[in-house]
Amino acid sequence: MTALFIIAVIVLVFLVIFQIAKASEYVAVIKGEDRIHKQNNKINGFLMILFLIAGLIGVYLCNEALIGKTLFVTDANSSSVQGEKVDEMLKVTLLITGIVFVITQILLFWFAFRYQESDTRKVFYFPHNNTMEIVWTVVPAIALTILVVIGLRNWFAFTSDAPPNAMKVEVTGKQFGWIFRYAGDDGVFGKRYFKMIDDANNALGLNWRDSAAINVKDDPSSHDDVVLQQTMYVVKNKPVKLIIGSRDVVHDVGLPWFRLKMDAVPGTPTTLWFTPKYTTKEMKDMSGNPNFQYELSCDQMCGNSHYSMKGVIEVVTQPEFDAWMAKQKPAYFSAYPEKDPANQKPATPVADTTKASAKNIARDSSGKKRNI
Repeated sequence: MTALFIIAVIVLVFLVIFQIAKASEYVAVIKGEDRIHKQNNKINGFLMILFLIAGLIGVYLCNEALIGKTLFVTDANSSSVQGEKVDEMLKVTLLITGIVFVITQILLFWFAFRYQESDTRKVFYFPHNNTMEIVWTVVPAIALTILVVIGLRNWFAFTSDAPPNAMKVEVTGKQFGWIFRYAGDDGVFGKRYFKMIDDANNALGLNWRDSAAINVKDDPSSHDDVVLQQTMYVVKNKPVKLIIGSRDVVHDVGLPWFRLKMDAVPGTPTTLWFTPKYTTKEMKDMSGNPNFQYELSCDQMCGNSHYSMKGVIEVVTQPEFDAWMAKQKPAYFSAYPEKDPANQKPATPVADTTKASAKNIARDSSGKKRNI
């Protein structure tokens, strides 16, 4: 009953306001205020044209002032080969939507001015027009189809199989950071199991030992894998395939300088590949920013500290990468330092019992000892 009463009161108040407005309109006509209404209408129509001109000038000035701060205006800012394709797609989209925006805004304000209320003109009403409906349905459909086809073409290219020579890096998101894994000398990523995760020394849960309790067997392929946190190294002009996953909730690998992104989903690996064009050092020189970094951001709200989930990508040359990789130790040795060959002591040499240490002793045929 209370809800119905509230609804009835709202409806009643609306009807009262409507009747008051209509009464005020009739009173204005009787008093001769219709002439003032027409004058105000002309003023509003004129202001529409002024606002149109001011708006178009403002759009142009804002574009001139801010275009240098956008990421897609220069070739240097597209830091991957795939990023160039995304920039092309973005420019085509902006071109089409920009043309539509300008035309529709001009028509909108011009019609408000040109066809303002007039005693000498009556409104022409028509309920149906096949030609107009075909035009405003087919033209947008064609434009959107072109944009969708371009987008799908690029999407399938970025998520297709990477070239055979591509470097492979496993990227795992967690609250709130990134874990990167490189395959060791065997070129194979070892198996992992979430119940093996230990933040102290096994952040990915690699199968480093047998565990009958959870039916896990030691996987030797995981013993030489290199695991890093927060910083990923890739090589200039060499394709890199990212094998993306999550340790807890849904994250998103955002690569703004490379124009790519991909969801990191728990239990469902996703892939993405790209080819960096410039090293980090080259981008520092081109951008004039000595503190420049390629950022890896989480583009999916993933918790209270989502804002701090930032990784760094270092793009280096092949010799620099080889030198860096040579210095890395498999994560297995951090958990089991006694297995690290560098920590193993050399074996104590065993004395040769076939030779006497001080004197050579021999026995003659009679069995007596004699010194020789």
